[in-house]
Amino acid sequence: MTCPSRRRLLLVAILLALPSLATAADASEVFAPKLAYTGEAAATLDGGKSSGTAYAGQLMFGADVNLDAAFGWRGATIKAYGINRHGTNLARSSTGNSTSVQEIYGGQGNRLANLTLEQKLLNDRLVLEAGRSVANIHFLGSELCQYFQGNSACGNPTYVFRTSNFTWWPVSSWMADATAWVMPDVYVRVGAYQVDPTQAEDGQHGLKWSTNQATGWVVPYTIGWRSPASARLKAKYEVGGWQDNSTYRDPLRDANGNPALLSGQAPASRHGRSGAFVRFEQQVSSDGNGRGLTVFGAALKGTSGQLIEDHFLQAGLVQKGTFASRPQDSIAFVVTQQKYSDIALENLRLARAAAGSSGTPYDSQVMMELSYGIQLTPQLRIAPNLHYIVHPDQFDEPARQRDLPNALIAGLRIDWSL
Repeated sequence: MTCPSRRRLLLVAILLALPSLATAADASEVFAPKLAYTGEAAATLDGGKSSGTAYAGQLMFGADVNLDAAFGWRGATIKAYGINRHGTNLARSSTGNSTSVQEIYGGQGNRLANLTLEQKLLNDRLVLEAGRSVANIHFLGSELCQYFQGNSACGNPTYVFRTSNFTWWPVSSWMADATAWVMPDVYVRVGAYQVDPTQAEDGQHGLKWSTNQATGWVVPYTIGWRSPASARLKAKYEVGGWQDNSTYRDPLRDANGNPALLSGQAPASRHGRSGAFVRFEQQVSSDGNGRGLTVFGAALKGTSGQLIEDHFLQAGLVQKGTFASRPQDSIAFVVTQQKYSDIALENLRLARAAAGSSGTPYDSQVMMELSYGIQLTPQLRIAPNLHYIVHPDQFDEPARQRDLPNALIAGLRIDWSL
Protein backbone atom coordinates (compact mmCIF):
# COMPACT_ATOMS: atom_id res chain seq x y z
CA MET A 1 0.00 0.00 0.00
CA THR A 2 1.33 3.42 -0.94
CA CYS A 3 2.27 5.48 2.13
CA PRO A 4 0.28 8.71 2.76
CA SER A 5 3.19 11.03 1.89
CA ARG A 6 3.75 9.32 -1.47
CA ARG A 7 0.00 9.33 -2.08
CA ARG A 8 -0.10 13.09 -1.54
CA LEU A 9 2.70 13.53 -4.08
CA LEU A 10 0.87 11.27 -6.53
CA LEU A 11 -2.36 13.23 -6.11
CA VAL A 12 -0.55 16.55 -6.60
CA ALA A 13 1.13 15.19 -9.74
CA ILE A 14 -2.24 14.11 -11.15
CA LEU A 15 -3.77 17.51 -10.46
CA LEU A 16 -0.81 19.30 -12.05
CA ALA A 17 -1.05 17.07 -15.10
CA LEU A 18 -4.77 17.66 -15.64
CA PRO A 19 -4.31 20.85 -17.69
CA SER A 20 -2.64 18.80 -20.40
CA LEU A 21 -5.98 17.10 -20.98
CA ALA A 22 -7.32 20.36 -22.36
CA THR A 23 -4.84 20.63 -25.24
CA ALA A 24 -7.34 19.20 -27.70
CA ALA A 25 -10.32 21.17 -26.42
CA ASP A 26 -11.22 24.48 -24.88
CA ALA A 27 -10.33 24.45 -21.18
CA SER A 28 -13.77 25.73 -20.22
CA GLU A 29 -15.29 22.62 -21.79
CA VAL A 30 -12.96 20.34 -19.87
CA PHE A 31 -12.89 21.92 -16.43
CA ALA A 32 -15.80 23.04 -14.25
CA PRO A 33 -14.04 24.66 -11.26
CA LYS A 34 -15.60 24.49 -7.79
CA LEU A 35 -14.85 27.16 -5.22
CA ALA A 36 -17.24 28.01 -2.38
CA TYR A 37 -17.25 29.16 1.22
CA THR A 38 -19.91 28.62 3.88
CA GLY A 39 -19.79 30.21 7.31
CA GLU A 40 -22.23 29.59 10.17
CA ALA A 41 -22.33 31.74 13.31
CA ALA A 42 -24.56 30.97 16.30
CA ALA A 43 -25.25 32.50 19.72
CA THR A 44 -27.40 31.27 22.61
CA LEU A 45 -29.97 33.92 23.52
CA ASP A 46 -31.74 31.98 26.27
CA GLY A 47 -31.77 28.54 27.88
CA GLY A 48 -29.42 25.66 27.19
CA LYS A 49 -26.38 24.97 29.33
CA SER A 50 -24.86 28.45 29.22
CA SER A 51 -24.67 31.56 27.08
CA GLY A 52 -22.06 31.58 24.36
CA THR A 53 -21.17 32.03 20.71
CA ALA A 54 -19.54 29.87 18.05
CA TYR A 55 -18.48 30.08 14.44
CA ALA A 56 -17.83 27.25 11.99
CA GLY A 57 -16.75 27.51 8.36
CA GLN A 58 -15.92 25.46 5.30
CA LEU A 59 -13.89 26.30 2.21
CA MET A 60 -14.55 23.88 -0.65
CA PHE A 61 -12.39 23.77 -3.78
CA GLY A 62 -11.94 21.41 -6.71
CA ALA A 63 -13.16 20.68 -10.21
CA ASP A 64 -15.22 18.39 -12.39
CA VAL A 65 -13.12 17.18 -15.33
CA ASN A 66 -15.07 16.28 -18.47
CA LEU A 67 -13.15 13.36 -19.98
CA ASP A 68 -15.29 13.39 -23.11
CA ALA A 69 -14.24 16.96 -23.94
CA ALA A 70 -10.65 16.20 -22.91
CA PHE A 71 -10.00 13.14 -25.06
CA GLY A 72 -13.26 11.55 -26.14
CA TRP A 73 -14.12 9.28 -23.19
CA ARG A 74 -17.85 9.60 -23.65
CA GLY A 75 -19.97 10.08 -20.53
CA ALA A 76 -17.03 10.09 -18.09
CA THR A 77 -16.27 12.75 -15.46
CA ILE A 78 -13.67 12.98 -12.69
CA LYS A 79 -14.93 14.76 -9.56
CA ALA A 80 -12.15 15.99 -7.27
CA TYR A 81 -13.01 18.16 -4.25
CA GLY A 82 -11.03 19.23 -1.20
CA ILE A 83 -12.18 21.14 1.87
CA ASN A 84 -10.93 23.07 4.85
CA ARG A 85 -13.21 23.01 7.89
CA HIS A 86 -12.55 25.22 10.88
CA GLY A 87 -14.28 26.80 13.87
CA THR A 88 -16.26 25.76 16.94
CA ASN A 89 -19.55 24.05 17.78
CA LEU A 90 -22.20 25.86 19.86
CA ALA A 91 -23.91 22.59 20.82
CA ARG A 92 -20.76 21.40 22.55
CA SER A 93 -19.87 24.67 24.25
CA SER A 94 -23.22 26.21 25.09
CA THR A 95 -26.56 24.57 24.30
CA GLY A 96 -25.45 21.20 25.70
CA ASN A 97 -27.39 18.93 23.35
CA SER A 98 -25.90 16.53 20.82
CA THR A 99 -27.45 17.93 17.61
CA SER A 100 -25.72 21.03 16.33
CA VAL A 101 -27.32 24.19 14.92
CA GLN A 102 -24.24 24.45 12.63
CA GLU A 103 -24.45 21.68 10.05
CA ILE A 104 -21.07 22.67 8.61
CA TYR A 105 -19.20 21.57 11.76
CA GLY A 106 -17.43 18.19 11.81
CA GLY A 107 -14.42 16.55 10.19
CA GLN A 108 -12.22 19.53 11.04
CA GLY A 109 -9.06 20.32 9.11
CA ASN A 110 -7.97 19.86 5.49
CA ARG A 111 -9.36 16.83 3.66
CA LEU A 112 -9.78 15.22 0.30
CA ALA A 113 -13.58 14.94 0.47
CA ASN A 114 -14.30 13.43 -2.94
CA LEU A 115 -12.29 11.77 -5.72
CA THR A 116 -14.53 9.73 -8.00
CA LEU A 117 -15.03 8.66 -11.57
CA GLU A 118 -18.60 9.01 -12.85
CA GLN A 119 -19.66 7.11 -15.97
CA LYS A 120 -22.96 7.68 -17.78
CA LEU A 121 -24.26 4.93 -20.05
CA LEU A 122 -27.34 4.09 -22.14
CA ASN A 123 -28.10 7.71 -23.04
CA ASP A 124 -27.61 8.73 -19.39
CA ARG A 125 -30.21 6.24 -18.14
CA LEU A 126 -27.53 4.47 -16.08
CA VAL A 127 -25.05 6.46 -13.97
CA LEU A 128 -22.17 4.69 -12.19
CA GLU A 129 -19.78 6.34 -9.75
CA ALA A 130 -16.88 4.91 -7.76
CA GLY A 131 -13.86 6.06 -5.79
CA ARG A 132 -13.60 8.04 -2.54
CA SER A 133 -16.80 9.75 -1.46
CA VAL A 134 -19.59 9.79 1.17
CA ALA A 135 -23.11 8.41 1.39
CA ASN A 136 -24.89 11.58 2.42
CA ILE A 137 -24.24 13.54 -0.79
CA HIS A 138 -25.78 10.71 -2.81
CA PHE A 139 -28.67 9.66 -0.53
CA LEU A 140 -31.15 11.58 1.66
CA GLY A 141 -29.74 14.94 0.55
CA SER A 142 -31.66 17.90 -0.82
CA GLU A 143 -30.89 21.22 -2.50
CA LEU A 144 -33.36 22.74 -0.01
CA CYS A 145 -30.70 22.29 2.70
CA GLN A 146 -28.91 25.39 1.45
CA TYR A 147 -31.72 27.43 3.02
CA PHE A 148 -31.07 26.10 6.55
CA GLN A 149 -28.24 26.06 9.08
CA GLY A 150 -29.23 23.44 11.68
CA ASN A 151 -27.97 19.86 11.59
CA SER A 152 -31.24 18.25 12.66
CA ALA A 153 -32.64 18.38 9.13
CA CYS A 154 -29.62 19.33 7.00
CA GLY A 155 -27.43 18.35 5.27
CA ASN A 156 -29.49 15.14 5.87
CA PRO A 157 -31.99 14.02 8.53
CA THR A 158 -29.76 13.48 11.57
CA TYR A 159 -31.51 10.20 12.43
CA VAL A 160 -29.56 8.27 9.80
CA PHE A 161 -26.24 9.22 11.42
CA ARG A 162 -27.43 8.45 14.97
CA THR A 163 -28.73 4.98 14.12
CA SER A 164 -26.14 3.80 11.59
CA ASN A 165 -22.58 4.43 10.42
CA PHE A 166 -23.89 6.31 7.36
CA THR A 167 -20.81 8.09 5.99
CA TRP A 168 -20.91 11.88 5.87
CA TRP A 169 -19.25 14.83 4.15
CA PRO A 170 -16.32 15.44 4.23
CA VAL A 171 -15.15 12.09 5.70
CA SER A 172 -14.63 10.09 2.51
CA SER A 173 -14.12 6.34 2.15
CA TRP A 174 -14.20 3.74 -0.61
CA MET A 175 -17.57 3.59 -2.35
CA ALA A 176 -19.54 2.71 -5.44
CA ASP A 177 -23.09 3.48 -6.43
CA ALA A 178 -25.44 3.18 -9.38
CA THR A 179 -28.52 5.11 -10.46
CA ALA A 180 -30.83 3.61 -13.09
CA TRP A 181 -33.69 5.53 -14.69
CA VAL A 182 -36.13 2.66 -15.17
CA MET A 183 -38.73 5.09 -16.57
CA PRO A 184 -38.28 8.69 -17.74
CA ASP A 185 -39.25 10.03 -14.28
CA VAL A 186 -38.60 6.99 -12.05
CA TYR A 187 -35.18 6.01 -10.75
CA VAL A 188 -33.62 3.34 -8.56
CA ARG A 189 -30.37 4.00 -6.71
CA VAL A 190 -28.14 1.75 -4.59
CA GLY A 191 -24.68 2.25 -3.16
CA ALA A 192 -22.05 0.69 -0.93
CA TYR A 193 -19.85 2.81 1.37
CA GLN A 194 -17.02 1.50 3.50
CA VAL A 195 -17.15 2.37 7.21
CA ASP A 196 -13.87 3.40 8.87
CA PRO A 197 -14.46 5.37 12.11
CA THR A 198 -10.82 6.51 12.28
CA GLN A 199 -11.34 8.63 9.14
CA ALA A 200 -13.69 10.93 11.09
CA GLU A 201 -11.05 12.00 13.61
CA ASP A 202 -10.08 15.67 13.53
CA GLY A 203 -6.84 16.19 11.64
CA GLN A 204 -7.33 13.28 9.22
CA HIS A 205 -6.65 14.25 5.60
CA GLY A 206 -8.67 11.82 3.48
CA LEU A 207 -5.54 10.26 1.98
CA LYS A 208 -5.38 7.22 4.25
CA TRP A 209 -6.77 4.72 1.76
CA SER A 210 -5.90 1.51 3.60
CA THR A 211 -8.82 -0.74 4.57
CA ASN A 212 -7.07 -2.13 7.66
CA GLN A 213 -9.31 -0.29 10.15
CA ALA A 214 -12.58 -0.59 8.26
CA THR A 215 -15.42 -2.18 10.25
CA GLY A 216 -17.92 -2.95 7.50
CA TRP A 217 -20.15 -1.37 4.89
CA VAL A 218 -23.33 0.67 4.82
CA VAL A 219 -25.63 0.05 1.85
CA PRO A 220 -28.30 2.71 1.18
CA TYR A 221 -30.97 2.30 -1.48
CA THR A 222 -33.91 4.28 -2.79
CA ILE A 223 -36.60 4.34 -5.44
CA GLY A 224 -37.88 7.75 -6.42
CA TRP A 225 -40.08 9.75 -8.77
CA ARG A 226 -39.11 13.18 -10.02
CA SER A 227 -41.45 15.49 -11.91
CA PRO A 228 -40.66 16.08 -15.59
CA ALA A 229 -38.51 19.08 -16.48
CA SER A 230 -41.54 20.64 -18.17
CA ALA A 231 -43.71 20.44 -15.04
CA ARG A 232 -44.83 23.80 -13.68
CA LEU A 233 -44.83 22.53 -10.08
CA LYS A 234 -41.62 20.60 -9.38
CA ALA A 235 -41.77 17.57 -7.10
CA LYS A 236 -39.75 14.61 -5.82
CA TYR A 237 -40.94 11.59 -3.83
CA GLU A 238 -38.69 8.84 -2.46
CA VAL A 239 -38.91 5.66 -0.42
CA GLY A 240 -35.85 3.68 0.64
CA GLY A 241 -33.64 2.51 3.44
CA TRP A 242 -30.20 1.36 4.46
CA GLN A 243 -28.44 -1.76 5.70
CA ASP A 244 -25.37 -1.28 7.90
CA ASN A 245 -23.29 -4.37 8.71
CA SER A 246 -20.48 -2.49 10.50
CA THR A 247 -19.80 -2.69 14.22
CA TYR A 248 -21.29 -0.36 16.83
CA ARG A 249 -21.61 -0.10 20.61
CA ASP A 250 -24.79 -1.22 22.36
CA PRO A 251 -26.54 1.87 23.81
CA LEU A 252 -27.28 0.10 27.10
CA ARG A 253 -25.87 -3.35 27.75
CA ASP A 254 -22.50 -5.09 28.10
CA ALA A 255 -21.58 -8.44 26.56
CA ASN A 256 -23.31 -10.27 29.43
CA GLY A 257 -26.60 -8.48 28.91
CA ASN A 258 -26.31 -6.23 31.97
CA PRO A 259 -26.46 -2.42 31.92
CA ALA A 260 -22.87 -1.36 31.24
CA LEU A 261 -23.21 1.64 33.58
CA LEU A 262 -23.91 -0.71 36.51
CA SER A 263 -21.48 -3.50 35.64
CA GLY A 264 -18.55 -1.24 34.80
CA GLN A 265 -17.91 -3.32 31.69
CA ALA A 266 -17.58 -1.91 28.19
CA PRO A 267 -20.75 -1.75 26.10
CA ALA A 268 -21.27 -4.82 23.98
CA SER A 269 -20.02 -4.73 20.40
CA ARG A 270 -22.87 -5.30 17.95
CA HIS A 271 -23.11 -5.85 14.20
CA GLY A 272 -25.91 -4.94 11.88
CA ARG A 273 -28.48 -2.13 11.89
CA SER A 274 -31.03 -1.07 9.33
CA GLY A 275 -33.67 1.55 8.70
CA ALA A 276 -36.25 2.86 6.25
CA PHE A 277 -37.48 6.26 5.12
CA VAL A 278 -40.07 8.09 3.07
CA ARG A 279 -39.73 11.72 2.04
CA PHE A 280 -41.09 14.27 -0.41
CA GLU A 281 -40.62 17.76 -1.84
CA GLN A 282 -43.61 19.36 -3.53
CA GLN A 283 -43.84 22.80 -5.05
CA VAL A 284 -47.34 24.16 -4.45
CA SER A 285 -47.04 27.53 -6.19
CA SER A 286 -44.89 28.92 -8.99
CA ASP A 287 -44.45 32.15 -10.91
CA GLY A 288 -42.97 30.26 -13.85
CA ASN A 289 -39.45 31.58 -13.17
CA GLY A 290 -38.33 29.17 -10.45
CA ARG A 291 -39.91 31.12 -7.61
CA GLY A 292 -42.71 29.82 -5.42
CA LEU A 293 -43.55 27.81 -2.32
CA THR A 294 -42.23 24.28 -1.75
CA VAL A 295 -43.32 22.06 1.14
CA PHE A 296 -41.32 19.04 2.22
CA GLY A 297 -41.29 16.30 4.81
CA ALA A 298 -39.67 13.03 5.87
CA ALA A 299 -40.14 10.12 8.25
CA LEU A 300 -37.32 7.73 9.23
CA LYS A 301 -37.64 4.57 11.30
CA GLY A 302 -35.22 1.86 12.43
CA THR A 303 -35.96 -1.71 11.33
CA SER A 304 -33.25 -3.69 13.17
CA GLY A 305 -30.45 -3.30 15.69
CA GLN A 306 -30.08 -1.67 19.10
CA LEU A 307 -30.81 1.97 18.33
CA ILE A 308 -30.49 5.22 20.25
CA GLU A 309 -33.57 6.71 18.54
CA ASP A 310 -36.94 5.20 17.72
CA HIS A 311 -38.02 7.48 14.87
CA PHE A 312 -37.55 10.88 13.24
CA LEU A 313 -40.12 13.24 11.72
CA GLN A 314 -39.51 16.37 9.64
CA ALA A 315 -41.74 19.00 8.02
CA GLY A 316 -40.94 22.35 6.46
CA LEU A 317 -41.39 24.90 3.72
CA VAL A 318 -39.24 27.13 1.52
CA GLN A 319 -40.58 30.22 -0.24
CA LYS A 320 -38.27 31.32 -3.06
CA GLY A 321 -38.93 34.97 -3.84
CA THR A 322 -40.39 36.95 -0.95
CA PHE A 323 -41.31 40.42 -2.19
CA ALA A 324 -41.60 42.01 -5.61
CA SER A 325 -38.49 44.05 -4.85
CA ARG A 326 -36.61 40.96 -3.53
CA PRO A 327 -37.28 38.19 -6.09
CA GLN A 328 -34.09 36.24 -5.20
CA ASP A 329 -34.62 36.25 -1.43
CA SER A 330 -36.14 33.31 0.45
CA ILE A 331 -37.90 32.44 3.68
CA ALA A 332 -37.70 28.95 5.14
CA PHE A 333 -39.00 27.05 8.16
CA VAL A 334 -38.39 23.50 9.37
CA VAL A 335 -39.37 21.51 12.46
CA THR A 336 -38.06 18.07 13.42
CA GLN A 337 -38.76 15.56 16.16
CA GLN A 338 -36.17 13.05 17.36
CA LYS A 339 -37.92 10.33 19.41
CA TYR A 340 -35.54 8.31 21.61
CA SER A 341 -35.68 4.57 22.11
CA ASP A 342 -36.58 2.91 25.42
CA ILE A 343 -33.08 1.47 25.85
CA ALA A 344 -31.44 4.88 25.31
CA LEU A 345 -33.77 6.46 27.88
CA GLU A 346 -33.04 3.66 30.35
CA ASN A 347 -29.31 4.30 29.99
CA LEU A 348 -29.83 8.02 30.64
CA ARG A 349 -31.98 7.23 33.69
CA LEU A 350 -29.25 4.98 35.09
CA ALA A 351 -26.59 7.62 34.43
CA ARG A 352 -28.65 10.24 36.24
CA ALA A 353 -29.23 7.90 39.19
CA ALA A 354 -25.51 7.11 39.39
CA ALA A 355 -24.84 10.86 39.61
CA GLY A 356 -27.13 11.14 42.64
CA SER A 357 -30.33 12.36 41.02
CA SER A 358 -33.54 10.73 39.85
CA GLY A 359 -36.04 10.71 37.02
CA THR A 360 -35.81 10.09 33.30
CA PRO A 361 -35.06 12.79 30.71
CA TYR A 362 -37.68 13.76 28.16
CA ASP A 363 -38.29 11.11 25.52
CA SER A 364 -37.89 13.38 22.48
CA GLN A 365 -36.28 16.57 21.24
CA VAL A 366 -37.99 19.05 18.92
CA MET A 367 -35.89 21.51 16.93
CA MET A 368 -37.23 24.42 14.87
CA GLU A 369 -35.53 26.88 12.53
CA LEU A 370 -36.79 30.01 10.80
CA SER A 371 -34.46 31.55 8.22
CA TYR A 372 -34.54 34.51 5.84
CA GLY A 373 -32.10 34.42 2.94
CA ILE A 374 -30.86 37.68 1.42
CA GLN A 375 -29.27 37.39 -2.02
CA LEU A 376 -26.77 40.25 -1.98
CA THR A 377 -25.10 39.38 -5.29
CA PRO A 378 -25.34 36.39 -7.65
CA GLN A 379 -22.41 34.86 -5.73
CA LEU A 380 -23.12 36.00 -2.14
CA ARG A 381 -26.02 35.14 0.12
CA ILE A 382 -26.55 35.71 3.85
CA ALA A 383 -29.29 34.16 5.94
CA PRO A 384 -30.06 35.30 9.51
CA ASN A 385 -31.94 32.56 11.37
CA LEU A 386 -33.57 31.67 14.68
CA HIS A 387 -33.63 28.25 16.33
CA TYR A 388 -35.74 26.94 19.19
CA ILE A 389 -34.89 23.63 20.86
CA VAL A 390 -37.58 21.99 23.00
CA HIS A 391 -36.17 19.57 25.60
CA PRO A 392 -32.45 19.57 24.62
CA ASP A 393 -31.11 16.02 24.88
CA GLN A 394 -28.34 14.93 27.25
CA PHE A 395 -26.56 12.25 25.21
CA ASP A 396 -23.30 14.21 25.28
CA GLU A 397 -23.55 14.52 29.11
CA PRO A 398 -25.44 11.44 30.34
CA ALA A 399 -24.71 12.19 34.01
CA ARG A 400 -26.42 15.60 33.92
CA GLN A 401 -28.70 15.69 36.97
CA ARG A 402 -31.39 18.03 35.66
CA ASP A 403 -33.04 18.63 32.32
CA LEU A 404 -31.75 21.58 30.33
CA PRO A 405 -34.18 24.44 29.72
CA ASN A 406 -35.45 25.02 26.21
CA ALA A 407 -32.93 26.98 24.14
CA LEU A 408 -33.37 29.99 21.86
CA ILE A 409 -30.47 30.53 19.43
CA ALA A 410 -29.68 33.18 16.82
CA GLY A 411 -27.64 32.26 13.76
CA LEU A 412 -26.22 33.70 10.57
CA ARG A 413 -25.29 31.65 7.51
CA ILE A 414 -23.03 33.07 4.78
CA ASP A 415 -22.67 31.39 1.37
CA TRP A 416 -20.28 32.49 -1.34
CA SER A 417 -19.63 30.55 -4.53
CA LEU A 418 -17.57 31.07 -7.66
